[in-house]
Amino acid sequence: MSQLEAATIEKFKAHFQGTICLPKDDKYDELRAIWNAMIDRKPAVIAQCISAECVVQAVNFAREHDLLVSIRGGGHNIAGNAVCDGGIMIDLSLMNNVVVNPNTRRAIVEPGCTLGDFDAAAQAHGLATPLGINSTTGVAGLTLGGGFGWLSRKYGMTVDNLLAVNMVTADGHQVRASATENEDLFWGVRGGGGNFGVVTSFEFALHPVGPEVLSGLIVFPFAQAKQILTQFARFTETMPDELNVWMVTRKAPPLPFLPEVVHGTEIIALAVFYAGDPAEGEALIAPLRGFGTPLGEHVGVQPFVDWQQAFDPLLTPGARNYWKSHNFATLTDEALDVLIEYAGQLPSDQCEIFIGTIGAQTGRVAADAMAYSSRDANYVMNVHARWETAAEDEACIGWSRAFFAKSQPFASGGAYINFLTQDEGDRIAFAYGSTYERLVAIKKKYDPANLFRMNQNIKPD
Repeated sequence: MSQLEAATIEKFKAHFQGTICLPKDDKYDELRAIWNAMIDRKPAVIAQCISAECVVQAVNFAREHDLLVSIRGGGHNIAGNAVCDGGIMIDLSLMNNVVVNPNTRRAIVEPGCTLGDFDAAAQAHGLATPLGINSTTGVAGLTLGGGFGWLSRKYGMTVDNLLAVNMVTADGHQVRASATENEDLFWGVRGGGGNFGVVTSFEFALHPVGPEVLSGLIVFPFAQAKQILTQFARFTETMPDELNVWMVTRKAPPLPFLPEVVHGTEIIALAVFYAGDPAEGEALIAPLRGFGTPLGEHVGVQPFVDWQQAFDPLLTPGARNYWKSHNFATLTDEALDVLIEYAGQLPSDQCEIFIGTIGAQTGRVAADAMAYSSRDANYVMNVHARWETAAEDEACIGWSRAFFAKSQPFASGGAYINFLTQDEGDRIAFAYGSTYERLVAIKKKYDPANLFRMNQNIKPD
C-alpha cells in the first residue's frame, strides 16, 4: 500500500466499530483462510463486522474507494468468493447469534452463523428448517443460493422457508425485504446469491423435527453398483415426502461398522433419513436392504443435530476441492452407467459422487416464485473431487470435468449455483433459466455499478 492508501485505511480503522485486520497483523492468514485450500487470495483489508452498522461502514468505504468486495459468512463456498485479492473482505463470522421464538416458530439468524449454530438453537425447542448436510457450512451462503438437505422433501428449499431479510445495499442503506416490503429484492435474494447486498439477518420459518430422528447409512459393495443405483432411482421416485435417501459412491472411510477389509475399497452408500415417527420410518426403509448384499449398516434413532454432523469428518477444511454439478429430473439407465464408469476411476481416496434427492415439496413451488427456479430438479448430482496436494490438481480436476461432460446429455435444465466453481461463469444464466432476465433488472436497480461481483455474478448490463 502507498502512504496515501495506508493513511486512508488508518482513518477508516479509527472510526470502524468492528475490527480491522491488515496483512501485517498476526491473525491475517488465519482470517483469510477458507474451507477450500485451492483458494489463496490476499485482501488489502479484512473488516470484521459486529453489527449492521459495521457493514454499512465497510460497504461505504469499499464504494468510495472503488475496492473489490468479498463477503465472508461461513467461508465454505467452493468458488472461494469469500475472499478477494487486493480489495476488502467483509467478514461476518462474528455476527453469529440465533434467536428462536418457539411460539411463533420463527428464528432470526445472523449471517456469520453456521448450520451447526442454527441447528443447535432450533433443536433446543424441537424445531428446524431445511439446511444443508455439513454443520460447518455458512447459513448465509447456503440460503442465498437456494439451500437443500434432508428436510427439503418435506419442507422445501431453504429459500422456501425464508420470511424476510435485513440487508445493506450498494448505496450503504439498510433495507428490509419480505413478501410485503421491497418485494422485488426479496424475490431476488431467494436464490440470487450475494448479488444485491450484504444480508445482516435472516428470518426463517421453523418446523417440528425430532429431536430424535431415524437416520444412518447402508453400505453396499461397488460391484453391485448397477443394481443398487437402478433400484435407488426407482425407489426415490415414489417414496413419501418424510423419507429421504441419498446416494454416495466413494472409497470407504474407516467406519467402525464396516469390516476392516472393506476400508479403502469402493462402495455405494445409501444415506437414509426419516422426518417422522421412527417406527414408521423403519418399515419404509426396510426394502433398501434388499437392493443388494450390504457390507454393513449403521441406522437408528439419533439426535437430529448429530445426523447433521455425520458427514463433517469427510468435509473438513484444508483440502483442495473442485466440484461439478448437474440437476436431474429423472435418473436414466444411461446416466447411471456414466456415473458407475467414473466412480470406478476415482483419482484420489477422498473423491466422491453424491446424488442428493429433493423433489416432493421443492417441486410444488412455481418456477418463477423466486430467483431459485430449478423446480423440476428431483436430484442434484455433485461430482466432488477432493485431494491434498497441488500435484494432484490436473488428475482430479480432469476427472471431474470429463464426468461432467459425459453425463450432461442426461441432465435437466438449470444448475445449483452453490455448487458452481470459479471457472463456471458461463453457466450462470443457464443456472437461473427463466428467472435470469428479471434478476438482471433487479441487479440494475440495487447494484448498477456491480459493487457486489465476487459471487456467481449477475451483471447489470
